[in-house]
Amino acid sequence: MLSAAHDILSHERTSGNQSHVDPSPTPIPHNSSSRFDCNSVSTAAVLLADILPTLVIKLLAPIGLHLLPYSPRVLVSGICAAGSFVLVASSHSVGTSLCGVVLASISSGLGEVTFLSLTAFYPRAVISWWSSGTGGAGLLGALSYLGLTQAGLSPQHTLLSMLGIPAVLLASYFLLLTSPEPQDPGGEEEAESAARQPLIGTEAPESKPGSGSSLSFQERWTVFKGLLWYIVPLVMVYFAEYFINQGLFELLFFRNTPLSHAQQYRWYQMLYQAGVFASRSSLRCCRIRFTWALALLQCLNLVFLLADVWFGFLPSIYFVFLIVLYEGLLGGAAYVNTFHNIALETSDEHREFAMAATCISDTLGISLSGLLALPLHDFLCQLS
Repeated sequence: MLSAAHDILSHERTSGNQSHVDPSPTPIPHNSSSRFDCNSVSTAAVLLADILPTLVIKLLAPIGLHLLPYSPRVLVSGICAAGSFVLVASSHSVGTSLCGVVLASISSGLGEVTFLSLTAFYPRAVISWWSSGTGGAGLLGALSYLGLTQAGLSPQHTLLSMLGIPAVLLASYFLLLTSPEPQDPGGEEEAESAARQPLIGTEAPESKPGSGSSLSFQERWTVFKGLLWYIVPLVMVYFAEYFINQGLFELLFFRNTPLSHAQQYRWYQMLYQAGVFASRSSLRCCRIRFTWALALLQCLNLVFLLADVWFGFLPSIYFVFLIVLYEGLLGGAAYVNTFHNIALETSDEHREFAMAATCISDTLGISLSGLLALPLHDFLCQLS
């Protein structure tokens, strides 16, 4: 949805209600009256529609989401994902498209909290695979959107082609994923039998002794205060990178390139996701204890690109491509190392709650960036 943000806000409908999109690599005429070739609405509007429902879900998750079994959560997540693709693809207005983005946000937020909580019941190595998988999902989404639109498919048909992904999600959970082994199995045979039961048939994690659902409010608050060492840097990392992604990407517009404005935006998103995927998959090679250093570097990225938007000193889009790739590397490294450190440093009884509570970090940072990127877009576009 974020890769499609520029298209969602700039698409026009012909009298036959067909989307008018120029997917070819040939440059299209740009808005000569604006230095930035601005849309009337910032892509930060799509970011807010994409993140605020997730923020609400993650704020409520540590309080009462554990009362809902995992299987219904996954089912709702898959249905909302499919609904978001259909709604945005069939939309004839920006408002309806944003409603579709909201559905995608519900799916994303509920899914992330659910599966990160589930990692507490499996070996710690699962954190590395989870991070790599989410990084790969971001890259695959951005790359497929870029590739299919470059090949000539309209954004609407590209979104509809993604409908198989929620189906694979549900099939993977209900048919492939097995329950974690019980803590005190009666024997090897019993443990093996329990491990092979699909989670649809049992909600064993919900009743596991010492799980996050049995913690008192005071215990939750104590654990949360201890997590702030990791939460605050991750908030800063995501604030800086999504201020860049949804506040500055659409303003980093180069006319001396064969790429149209929409294509430039898609390339930025794809390169960012490539960096995220690479660094989220790097835990076995490189582990970082002090994630605040990554937050500082990401904030420097923001300052540098904000200065370029204002002064326009970078001579070529390829310099921006390199910076965006580097930005993704920092963001992915911050994510995977934060959750890995938490998995190592929290006790078994606190780990499920800690994973769910720390989910708020990226969402909070992204929400703040969207709220600040909207007025920045309006200010700069009025000046230009």
